[in-house]
Amino acid sequence: MESERRPLIATYMTASRPFSVIYIGMTSNLYARGEQHRDRKTKVFTAKYGVDILVWFETHEFVTEAIRREKALKRWNRPWKMELIERRNPQWLDLYPFVLGTAPDPRVKPEDDEGGVESFLKRLAKGEIEEL
Repeated sequence: MESERRPLIATYMTASRPFSVIYIGMTSNLYARGEQHRDRKTKVFTAKYGVDILVWFETHEFVTEAIRREKALKRWNRPWKMELIERRNPQWLDLYPFVLGTAPDPRVKPEDDEGGVESFLKRLAKGEIEEL
C-alpha cells in the first residue's frame, strides 16, 4: 500500500506527550518516517525519548523548502514552537493516522483560537488540567 502513495515531503514535529519533548525534522516521505519513529528500532533521539506522536506537519513541494523550514523552526524558541502546534492541534492529538488516511483530520482551523499556551496556562490555574 505504501508504495502506491506518492511520497509526502514535509517538515514535522513529534512529541512524547503534550507540552513535553519536541523533535523537529524533515523528510521526503512522511509515511515512512512516521513508521520509523513509531518502531523505535534506532538508537537516536526520538527513540531514546519516545518522541513518536506526530503533532504538527507542513507539506512542501520540494525537499529544499522542507530543509529550509526545518532549519528555521529549529532556531525558534520553545514557546513559539508550542504555539505553532497549538494553533492547529490544541489537544496535541496524533496526526499520523490522518496522514495514513485511516482517520479524519483532528486539527482545528487556523482561525480557531481555542488552544494556545495562554489558554493552557489558564486551564491549568483553574485546575481543569493536571500538572505534568
